[in-house]
Amino acid sequence: MPLEIIDKPFIVSLHGFSARVLNKDYAGTGRPLMDAMWKEVKSNGIKNKGINYWVYEKGDILFTGVELEQELPADSKMELKKINLTKYVRWKHIGPYTKLKGAYDSMHAELAKRNMDFYFPFLEIYGHWTPDESKLETDILFSLLKQ
Repeated sequence: MPLEIIDKPFIVSLHGFSARVLNKDYAGTGRPLMDAMWKEVKSNGIKNKGINYWVYEKGDILFTGVELEQELPADSKMELKKINLTKYVRWKHIGPYTKLKGAYDSMHAELAKRNMDFYFPFLEIYGHWTPDESKLETDILFSLLKQ
């Protein structure tokens, strides 16, 4: 999928959990965060849009969250993360999550070819699950302006 440059704000409020990533183990850090987030959402019956967001921030901080369709219970431990990208690039990856590294490599090469700088945060937005891995959709967003 070609790189898409978007000059229209992307604004989303997410609830979830964050942690520092050790030894570049993003999957090993993100999965438990995502599992904890979904456990809290499901155990409290919190209405949500069902889409996983992984937000990569400066200092090897990873946040995993979901958009909610209702207020959080007062005793929730989930963090609020507001994202506001004013200009960004989007790359749609279709296929297994194990092939995301190749999508990133292609995206980085295309940005370098265009001499474009990108900044934190980076986002991965995971489409709805399907057992057919060849149909999994993940949007990758890189900010083009310092946030």
